[in-house]
Amino acid sequence: MKREQIYLSTVDPRAGELARELGLGVEIAEYCTAWNMDREYPQTDERLRGALAGNPRRILHGPFNELFPCAIDPEARNLAARRYRQAIALARDYGADKVVIHAGFNPWLYYPVWFREQSAVFWREFLAEDPGVEIVLENVLEQEPEWMTEILRAVDSPRLRLCLDVGHVNAYSPVDAAQWLRRCAPWISHFHLHNNNGTRDAHDPLFRGSIPMEELLTLAGELCPEATFTLELPDAENSARELMKITDH
Repeated sequence: MKREQIYLSTVDPRAGELARELGLGVEIAEYCTAWNMDREYPQTDERLRGALAGNPRRILHGPFNELFPCAIDPEARNLAARRYRQAIALARDYGADKVVIHAGFNPWLYYPVWFREQSAVFWREFLAEDPGVEIVLENVLEQEPEWMTEILRAVDSPRLRLCLDVGHVNAYSPVDAAQWLRRCAPWISHFHLHNNNGTRDAHDPLFRGSIPMEELLTLAGELCPEATFTLELPDAENSARELMKITDH
């Protein structure tokens, strides 16, 4: 892993400042909440422009609240598509070349087979028009890595890749993060990095939790040498500085 592959999420309010100091990129998290694309946009954009100044490498995290690409109601799918198009337009405006979008499995709403088949339908239709950016689908509550890779294989588009969130794997999947990485590696373009003790999605520091992070990052470097990595931490400084010690400069 090289420094140029590492990003800091703006879930840390100091991400822009710290990224400038360390020579890292920035992942924009403000638009995870859709109202920041609407009524709160002027204030959100003004804050972001300051954080992004001097940080040319950018990724944008798209909105996810109540958005399900595999939704049963066609109008719910239309809402998801509209919000994703808004996020893509913002990514272009901010000069971001990847947009992170939650895959959208909810075990209380959908059977796994419906999720996989209907997600593939949604993304084939959505990508019929080239968005001009790479979309990376992020795992959250998905149990098995194949639930993600089956979607990618069915859609078969260079614009649709995977974001492996290792903290979500550790909290929600019976399959460990190393196995997810091995089984998803051909499709992985991006990683979200944070740790936890396996019981909840705590977004703990990189090296505090039950994920053997240094071993996992070594494996990621071997299997996904071109991937990017975002530290998705509310206070990223200590983890970022520790990570710098084990990266290629």
